[in-house]
Amino acid sequence: MDSIGKICILGGGTWGTALAKIVLINQKSMNWFIRRDDQIEGFYKLGHNPSYLTNVKFNLAQITFYSNMEKAIKESDTIIIAIPSPYVKQYFRRIWNNTFKGKFMISALKGIIPNDNMVMSEFLADNFKIPLENIGVLSGPCHAEEVALERLSFLTVASKDQEKAKLLSDAINSRLLKAGVSDDVVGIELAAVLKNIYAIAAGICQGLLYGDNFQAVLMSNCAKEMSRFLDGVVPIERNITEQHYLGDMLVTGYSQFSRNRTLGAMIGKGYSVKSAQLEMEMIAEGYYGAKCIYELNSRFNINIPIAETVYQILYEKIAPQKAIKKLIDFF
Repeated sequence: MDSIGKICILGGGTWGTALAKIVLINQKSMNWFIRRDDQIEGFYKLGHNPSYLTNVKFNLAQITFYSNMEKAIKESDTIIIAIPSPYVKQYFRRIWNNTFKGKFMISALKGIIPNDNMVMSEFLADNFKIPLENIGVLSGPCHAEEVALERLSFLTVASKDQEKAKLLSDAINSRLLKAGVSDDVVGIELAAVLKNIYAIAAGICQGLLYGDNFQAVLMSNCAKEMSRFLDGVVPIERNITEQHYLGDMLVTGYSQFSRNRTLGAMIGKGYSVKSAQLEMEMIAEGYYGAKCIYELNSRFNINIPIAETVYQILYEKIAPQKAIKKLIDFF
């Protein structure tokens, strides 16, 4: 493989829109799957996504839009999946295995497949028999809102095929984005799930009026817990302080743009989980991730008290104040 070929973004939400902006800095053209025809029509009328990151303008001559996902995949070479994890199975249920033949499938998901408790790379390999060397992940400290504001961001492309990973990282590396490579595909995917759970914990503590001193200790313990869990589930040598582990966790735990921190803060202030979700009108992946990680850990029995505390607050309706006070004993 000597070229990344035609890139296609799957997903017309905030993250998909930010990725499109990133791709088109260097690429002359791209394909873009957006499920709703009215949203595509809005692009042609306005020159931007009518629903998300509306300040990001696009040269529409560079974009071929599709509302048929199978056709979009077939007419592309590198597929970047930016669909919220709860909807993945719905989107992919009618796609035939041969659609993916020869494609480089990149997961840019922020979560894990609910009920299956699989990260996207496992879902693609198990359900569509895609070779591991044709699967990758895109992750790191890169909030969509900061991409829209043209603030420097960072991503890592992980794949078992390091040549393909390097080709994609070179294709998206620019004045706005620094892109690196890794071979820790599943580890980075699980880290992305965990960091959302920890951001909910940070938000809950913010809502409960714990201060910066406590937040620092919480994040330090989150990093230890992440390292412990990744080493237990995917036991390879890794440096947890790298940007796609610790960096992504810190920005998600502290940023004003973090949906998961916002959800947690609302719960800490007294909102019920359902009322907080309804008021946000956006998906906080950590809500689904907390249940998946809790269930996944039943196979491994790793000590993850912070993730378990978030699960208890979200699903067992344990009072946040009581749950966090109990958690402090683990620090």
